[in-house]
Amino acid sequence: MADQSTQSIEVNAPPERVMAVIADFGSYPEWAKQVQATEVLATDEAGKPKQVRLTLDAGPIKDVYTLEYDWAADGRSVSWHLVKGQMQKAQDGRYELAPTASGGTKVTYTLSVELVLPMIGLLRRKAEKMVMDTALKELKRRVEGSGKNTGESTA
Repeated sequence: MADQSTQSIEVNAPPERVMAVIADFGSYPEWAKQVQATEVLATDEAGKPKQVRLTLDAGPIKDVYTLEYDWAADGRSVSWHLVKGQMQKAQDGRYELAPTASGGTKVTYTLSVELVLPMIGLLRRKAEKMVMDTALKELKRRVEGSGKNTGESTA
């Protein structure tokens, strides 16, 4: 498997609210700019999405792929791997949530993607970092905008 890239962001909301947004695949097209459509194909015993088909349009990269998710019992992490894709040979990812002293959550996103077409390692890592940076910023915006008790306004 290829090297992984990791990035973190602090979100002004408790881990439960962050994980609720991560688990709500039906709303991804509303806030995750590159995700055009999602479909939950299977759920686990707890009713959480187990397999999800995503339609991605990230400019030059367009893909329809299926990921399988593994939700931690403590609600603080979720990991996934690629089941099937058109442009991807492999994808492994993970969100880890850690409460902060200020009542927020540190979200750490780890991602490794292997495309069908070979890509120089440096370019692949740069693309992964761009995907993660966008995903984390959009997640933060969605979580902090989804509740009225998110703290003081930064305006």
